[in-house]
Amino acid sequence: MAEATTMGTKADATAPAGQVFPRYEQTFPTLTLQEIARMRRFGEERNYRHGEILFETGKPGPGMFVVLSGHVAITQRDGFGHVTPIIDQGPGQFLAEIGQLSGRVALVDGHAEGDVETLLISPERLRALLVAEADLGERIMRALILRRVSLIRGGAGGPVLIGPSDSAGVVRLQGFLTRNGYPHHLLDPVADTDAAELIARYSPSPSDWPLVVAPDGTVLRNPGESELARAMGMIRELPRDKVYDVAVVGSGPAGLSTAVYAASEGLAVAVCDTRAFGGQAGASARIENYLGFPTGISGHALTARAFNQAQKFGAEVMIPVEVKSLDCAYVDGAFGLKLDNGDVLRARSVVVASGARYRRPEIENLADFEGRGVWYWASPIEARLCADQDVVLVGGGNSAGQAAVFLSGHARKVHMVIRGGGLGASMSRYLIERIEAAPNIELMFNAEVVGLEGTKDGSLERVRWRSRLSPEESTFDTRNLFLFVGADPATGWLDGCGVMVDRAGFVVTGARDNVQEKVQDKKSQARQATALETSVPGVFAVGDVRSGSVKRVGGAIGEGAQVVAALHGFLGDTAKPSL
Repeated sequence: MAEATTMGTKADATAPAGQVFPRYEQTFPTLTLQEIARMRRFGEERNYRHGEILFETGKPGPGMFVVLSGHVAITQRDGFGHVTPIIDQGPGQFLAEIGQLSGRVALVDGHAEGDVETLLISPERLRALLVAEADLGERIMRALILRRVSLIRGGAGGPVLIGPSDSAGVVRLQGFLTRNGYPHHLLDPVADTDAAELIARYSPSPSDWPLVVAPDGTVLRNPGESELARAMGMIRELPRDKVYDVAVVGSGPAGLSTAVYAASEGLAVAVCDTRAFGGQAGASARIENYLGFPTGISGHALTARAFNQAQKFGAEVMIPVEVKSLDCAYVDGAFGLKLDNGDVLRARSVVVASGARYRRPEIENLADFEGRGVWYWASPIEARLCADQDVVLVGGGNSAGQAAVFLSGHARKVHMVIRGGGLGASMSRYLIERIEAAPNIELMFNAEVVGLEGTKDGSLERVRWRSRLSPEESTFDTRNLFLFVGADPATGWLDGCGVMVDRAGFVVTGARDNVQEKVQDKKSQARQATALETSVPGVFAVGDVRSGSVKRVGGAIGEGAQVVAALHGFLGDTAKPSL
């Protein structure tokens, strides 16, 4: 086996593979001749001469290669032109990672060492293989996931971020890439020569941090998430003239559940999300009361499994893509979803799973410190910034409790500011017991944060708070404030479409007793509204965005599964000829 790398550093060529890659046998399994024979009907043979490229970093991968003879060298290439060996793959081994399920860009290079014979399986046929050959598909799927995990750990194939680790831009982009399961690497210009040279060449001001170096050498100055995603090939062009069966807006637990069940039942599914899969649940440090996980599971781990599962069944997931508006005219039998780049996605039905946005309380100067000490979630990135510091956390619900417990393992002390006089009415008992047992969590009841103060460089330095039982204000020195004070429904994009919402802005479902609905042939047909259908026929709502829903991960996932039956009913009715 060739030299290998992990954690972004070249490994000792003599090191056993199991030391370089944890779970090596599962990550790089060798297929038997019988297994390869079963796979042949899904692919076609391709031959390569010595030095020819099979796939290249930053370019769409053609699918999964099964090596029949010869060897393929897998290497990592960054934007500075550095090429580092990762591993060699020989006969019986296959070349792909989870991105090849949907034809995403390759994160590493692969070139032939000597003459190579392969079996190439396209993304579409690879998905068919995973479903048709269940036992073999399980081994392949596990390997694809573990390979992406290894790439993330090593920072291989993704962009290089250059800037101070605590700068607002670095934290923002690290959070975006981490939440989307995309590898990246951070370089400190003080300690790294390449980073220092780039800083000197581009002379960025602090507002330019971070500089981002894409694998092709392109340099971006503190890009937005969409700009970075385009540079990395994360966003693809919308297929022309394609009409999906279902467009799911939002990829939290409810949206992902809808995508998994709908795609697994043969529907053409498109999923759009503005930032990352997982929604608010994806930012939860640990969920301990979700069925089937007695030791608990992080929100990101849970939703990442669903994200991979949706891709396995062929759902087209578009992130970061924002839906700006919904056209409910149902022209030519399809709704029109206008995207942030001006394109229009067309679908025969729509599932609103856009969830809720973090609520911004009335705190003086709050906007000035967002991303500069004010956070709406608590991930390992934010936790790193809180090491051995005192932090303030506002909120009394389950999300606040999970964050407080998580941060207590990193911060010196967590000061929990709670508007009410207790936690019993708003938080699960197991979290209350965990908080009471933590020696470095202090509870401050009947209190609220009213203002923020900062340093000259714009970072948070101090919070002002007061008891709700007296008018006096007090101050507390802290560099990090976490806000978990509920959320407002993300339904602005539905304005003007006729979708009914309640006084708080949540989508009302099941409210129509008897509707006259337009069908594809422009005639009408009476139909009862289903429990998850909105006031507009063919538009459904699930999860936190739905009025009256149980604001729990399990409830959201259940609604995502439930709505698929209603989708089949609607799509089946619109396909029927009018009598």
